[in-house]
Amino acid sequence: MPYISTVNVNGVRAAAGKGLLAWLAVTEADIVCLQETRATDAQVRTALAAALDAGWHVSHAEPESKGRAGVGILSRWAPADVRVGFGSSEFASAGRYLEADFDGITVASVYVHSGDVGTVRQDEKYRFMAELGSYLATRTGDFVVAGDWNIAHTEHDLKNWRGNLKSSGFLPRERAWIDEVLGMGYVDVVRSLYPGVAGPYSWWSYRGRAFDNDSGWRIDAVYTTDDIAPLAVSARVERAATYADRWSDHAPVTVEFSELPGFGVADPGRTTRSCSGA
Repeated sequence: MPYISTVNVNGVRAAAGKGLLAWLAVTEADIVCLQETRATDAQVRTALAAALDAGWHVSHAEPESKGRAGVGILSRWAPADVRVGFGSSEFASAGRYLEADFDGITVASVYVHSGDVGTVRQDEKYRFMAELGSYLATRTGDFVVAGDWNIAHTEHDLKNWRGNLKSSGFLPRERAWIDEVLGMGYVDVVRSLYPGVAGPYSWWSYRGRAFDNDSGWRIDAVYTTDDIAPLAVSARVERAATYADRWSDHAPVTVEFSELPGFGVADPGRTTRSCSGA
């Protein structure tokens, strides 16, 4: 069965040295969407050299601002085509959006700004949201867009929602935007599989005991067009066993599909998996 994962690596070079490479060696994922690589194309390839030698293919959109953003897509076989950005002149080189075509399906990795209420960072986040939303409304066909949205959609998506009513990431305008995106014909497949439950959270602050107390946010999500959403059969957040085992402040979110268009088609460039289940 096909698997798609998404994870904010919080710096690919640091993550590679702390456990990302070990995770890639055993994951069931066919495609992994990466966010916040904070690296150039060359640095990404160096950091992931062991995974690339093992058969992974990497596509990457490096950020123009050094040490910020950067998104990538790791895949078991080479994509047919790759596109950086979504047509926005302001964000063309921001390293926040990348999409790749795989045998009839397109997979995108997105990294929405974290924002900061009352600052230019929040204004920039709103501009990005508006332009990304306009683009997503035009998408047709089988499409998956996964990543760090930096928005908790509902009260079920963060532990301390009462204390964050005025915080970036849980503002009414941000949450309404997620409503708009889902209203375009997209499905949050993790939430559709697990409705009405707390989390499962995918990000925990490094401060205090947020991780140990599972005081997190569900801001990493996999959205699909509604025609392929019913193909999602299970999902999990691959939370580290202990605080010390973490290689990012986020955890991978992995969705299992019964099938996907084009997946499983014989491809001489595809690497045979030899991994164990998570």
